[in-house]
Amino acid sequence: MSSQKTAEARGKAEALWAKNKAKEVETLKERERERAAETAKTSRLRALRLAKEAADKIAAEKAAAEKAAAAAAAKPAKRVKRVAAATG
Repeated sequence: MSSQKTAEARGKAEALWAKNKAKEVETLKERERERAAETAKTSRLRALRLAKEAADKIAAEKAAAEKAAAAAAAKPAKRVKRVAAATG
């Protein structure tokens, strides 16, 4: 009987080990899915940030160009001083 009990105990232990191993594999797969989702989210947010920075840069350059054009248009034309001919 002791060999039968040993075999039963071994069978239970192996079943428990297999169950734990399967749970561990599933946990690792879940972690990998979460990591992939986080990477995708980070990539998407980075792309959005870079696009916003590029749009802001273009808007700032356009505003600076408009300001320079407005300043040039508002500036009066330079007067040329004429030198009086010396009499004599």
